[in-house]
Amino acid sequence: MSIYGALNTAISGLTAQASAFANISDNVANAQTVGFKRVDTSFVDFLTTSSNIVNDPGAVVARPDYANTVQGTITQTDKPLNMAIAGQGFFTVSEPIGNVTSGVTTFSPQPFYTRAGDFATNKEGYLVNSAGLYLNGWPVDPTTGAVNQNVLQPIQVTQTVFNPVATSSVQLNANLPATPAAGTATLAAPLSSAINVYDALGTVHPVSLDWVQNAPGDWTVNIASSSLTPAAIGSAEVTFGAASGNPVPAGTIGQIFNTTGAVSAAGYAPGTSADMAFTVDFGSGPQTIDLGMGTYGVANGVTQYAGTTYSLAGLTQNGVPPGSFSSLITQADGSIIVNYNNGQSRTIAQVPITTFNAADQLQRQNGQAFTATLNSGNPIAEIANTNGAGTIVVSSTEGSNVDIASEFSQLIVAQQAYSANAKMVTTANQLLTTTIDMKQ
Repeated sequence: MSIYGALNTAISGLTAQASAFANISDNVANAQTVGFKRVDTSFVDFLTTSSNIVNDPGAVVARPDYANTVQGTITQTDKPLNMAIAGQGFFTVSEPIGNVTSGVTTFSPQPFYTRAGDFATNKEGYLVNSAGLYLNGWPVDPTTGAVNQNVLQPIQVTQTVFNPVATSSVQLNANLPATPAAGTATLAAPLSSAINVYDALGTVHPVSLDWVQNAPGDWTVNIASSSLTPAAIGSAEVTFGAASGNPVPAGTIGQIFNTTGAVSAAGYAPGTSADMAFTVDFGSGPQTIDLGMGTYGVANGVTQYAGTTYSLAGLTQNGVPPGSFSSLITQADGSIIVNYNNGQSRTIAQVPITTFNAADQLQRQNGQAFTATLNSGNPIAEIANTNGAGTIVVSSTEGSNVDIASEFSQLIVAQQAYSANAKMVTTANQLLTTTIDMKQ
């Protein structure tokens, strides 16, 4: 009977509009939830009988219409570990499932994906967002700096101390004066440079380099340290241009020879480094330090050009003292970097961006998270801003993609549609009552 069909259709309309109202309510409630993705509503018509001569009332069903790929507003924050994704993709996160007896956090083997990038470190040093999900990244080898893209694991800051690095190389950039002082044939007074070097324990030791001119184009460098007894380490003779007897341009190093004490040098070879080395023991074992002075026959490092004064352009070394944890920052390529109070830094992990062929087909989970489904396709972890993956915006978060004005407009429509379907139910009931009363 058509009245029954109309009644059933109107009731399905009430149910569908109630579902739409529930989605709108959920969206409005999460209008300020970081990384939240709204759920719209699609309506699907189901037929009973429909032909060119008859059409029986059918039904309508509400289906969720996910907006997982719609960008939310990115807002700058003052928190260095906050990250937002501009474009497509998700952060890969893990859900903790408890602590074992040793106190080590264990995680669910099920990977989760989220756009909620309001990360901060917890008491165990993990990067965790406000929903309690742990950020995953590719680990970085602390020695080589190589990124292992075959492993994706929760990021934990455990390297709170930067071990000292003994000095193994010193680089000198300077110009020795080619013009002696007036009335003299050579510069008798030594020209000195000083640098601090570190031993294996990170203890600093001063080292001086004193230059004495023997003749035009011919110098002796004496190396000493007040940390040693006696202070003298050794010396070497350095010649420039024609004074070296080798085919090098004027003013460039042509030979290092006549080494004494703990100083050694390989001597001239065209195009090779003009280096010498000295070995010292500051109390933590023998330590060989290479003193680089440029390249034979090339105007770099140490030169001898016009002038009456010693011109020091740079004196650097590669050793560092021990350092303690100072801060943790992120970079646009997803690198997680630990800074130490000795001026050093270390990359401990790199955060990839995970993309899907059909991200709107992901399964919603608690805490603004998603899991992969057969319809979403397999997750693909990419470096940020490559192969379609979005870029990482540091010190920022992505807000909800809910538009309150749009939701209120849909709310009005849903309310009116619900009222209209309720009126259809009331009218169908009245017609049915009239039909029943006809029998009396």
